[in-house]
Amino acid sequence: MAKRDYYEVLGVSKNVSQDEIKKAYRKSALKYHPDKNPGNKESEEKFKEATEAYEVLKDSQKRAAYDQFGHSLGGGLGGFEGFGRESGGFSDVFSEVFEDIFETGPRRRAARPARGSDLQYELEVSFKDSAFGIDKTIKIPREEVCNNCNGNGAKPGTGKRRCSTCGGTGQIRISQGFFSLARTCNRCGGEGETIEAPCPTCRGSGRVRVERKIEVKIPPGVEDGMRLRVSGEGEAGIRGGPRGDLYVLIHVQPSDIFERHNNDLICEIPITFIQAALGSEIEVPTLDGRATIKIPPGTQGNKVFRLKGKGMSSVRGYGKGDLHVRVIVEVPTNLNARQKALLEEFARASGEDVNPMSKSFMDKIKDAFK
Repeated sequence: MAKRDYYEVLGVSKNVSQDEIKKAYRKSALKYHPDKNPGNKESEEKFKEATEAYEVLKDSQKRAAYDQFGHSLGGGLGGFEGFGRESGGFSDVFSEVFEDIFETGPRRRAARPARGSDLQYELEVSFKDSAFGIDKTIKIPREEVCNNCNGNGAKPGTGKRRCSTCGGTGQIRISQGFFSLARTCNRCGGEGETIEAPCPTCRGSGRVRVERKIEVKIPPGVEDGMRLRVSGEGEAGIRGGPRGDLYVLIHVQPSDIFERHNNDLICEIPITFIQAALGSEIEVPTLDGRATIKIPPGTQGNKVFRLKGKGMSSVRGYGKGDLHVRVIVEVPTNLNARQKALLEEFARASGEDVNPMSKSFMDKIKDAFK
């Protein structure tokens, strides 16, 4: 009986990549494997056929010869008969393709160092401290390497032994046909070793929980919600692994005077209507003291004056923002008779109707409701 084309067997075209050939074989092998189809001769033959096709097409030299000469090869390299003699047979090819899924033999897993966990600490700072920066000392509980056993976990003078359950591999294997599935050993947790006499200080964990003082530098211009990273101040690593990092989450207390917008600040300053009308010089607060601004005559309410460079520092060191001062014109209340008379005289001199609802304005209201 003539052999089927190897590309047809795997269900791929001739121009596919080696990775696609491997994927196609994996799909066929899982579908027709004898363990999945016990007693099914047809599936067994298809499994052998797919494995033979993959054995040839996985090798670039064999694939090139097959593409040129087909099954006969036309001499030169010899035919594809006797498949499996050089490679070790179907088992070796199958294990090669599925080695990333199934464990095909006992393998000693060396326990590797592991990086410690990161920590987060929430720190509240005043608005002033966020503007100028400050150094803070914080206390954090964290895992440290046990000094009694130097992180080994075993009682001083003793050591670790190979796990009797997994034989030191860190895995338990469940056989299925000629390959096996692996799972982590429950006794040693995948370490491959067990502690018979745990360290009395850390109880075998190799680490102890302590409280440490950490110096944290708060840079000028830090914003609410910003996270600062302190490298290497997290949890201790396992088996000599590096420490994790400490992240400090900043909460900035709001200011009673300033409102922040990026690096600019806004504040509102009340002035009298006399100052607004006649003009004046007023003092306004800034982050580093007081400053004087000139109020021109006839200044209207909500007028904004800018003081360049009087805002927040950039946390990245790119200069400072500005301070924007919004003036709020206050209208006097509870006027005495003398004050009222003077204002009425001023109104008449200005040609204004003392009645707050002028005739023209009242006419507009009536027109709107017609």
